Amino acid sequence: MQSRAEITRTRLLDAARRCFAEHGYAVTGVADICTQAGVSKGAFYHHFPSKQALFLALLDEWLQTLDAQMARARAGADAAPAALLNAAGMFAQVFADAAGQLPMFLEFWSQAARDPAVWAATISPYRRYHALFREWVEAGVAEGSLRQVDAGAAAHVLVALALGLLLQSLVDAEGADWGAVGQEGMRLLLDGLERRTL
Repeated sequence: MQSRAEITRTRLLDAARRCFAEHGYAVTGVADICTQAGVSKGAFYHHFPSKQALFLALLDEWLQTLDAQMARARAGADAAPAALLNAAGMFAQVFADAAGQLPMFLEFWSQAARDPAVWAATISPYRRYHALFREWVEAGVAEGSLRQVDAGAAAHVLVALALGLLLQSLVDAEGADWGAVGQEGMRLLLDGLERRTL
C-alpha cells in the first residue's frame, strides 16, 4: 500500500505527464501541475526541487521500465541471437507503453536540444543501450553464434531500429503492427549477423 507521500508523488508525475503532453514543457508551470494534481506548491517542492527535476523523473520512470525489459530479454536467452529476438519481442509492449505519449517524447527531444541537463539525461540511455547491444554482439561473436562484425556499428544499427520504430509507432500508431515489424526487422538484421555453417 502506498504512503500519502508516494500517492502525492505519483499524482504529480501523472499530472505533469498530461500537462507537458498537452501544453508543452515551456508553457507548463509548477502551478499548472499542482492544479492538475490537486496538491499545493509546498507538496510539489517537497517531492521535486524544480519543474526540470520532475521532467527528468518522468524520463527516468520510463527508462527504468525499459531497463527491466532488457534485463529479462538477456536473462531468458542462451545465446546472443536469442537475446536480441527476446528484446524485439518486447517492442509491442514498449510501443503500447508509449502510445498516446508522442507529445511527451517530442518534449524530451525538444528540451534536450536546449537544456544541457536534459540533454545529458536523454543521451545517457542511448549510450547505455548502445553499450549493451555492443556487449551482446561481442558475446555472440565470442560464442560463435554471430559472424565477425564491427560490434559498435551493429549496436548503432540496433539502437536506430528501436528508435526509428518507436518514432514511427508514435507518429502513425495505426500504420502497422509495430511490434511485429520490430520482430521482423530484428530477424532481417540477424540474417546478416548470424554465422552461417557450411
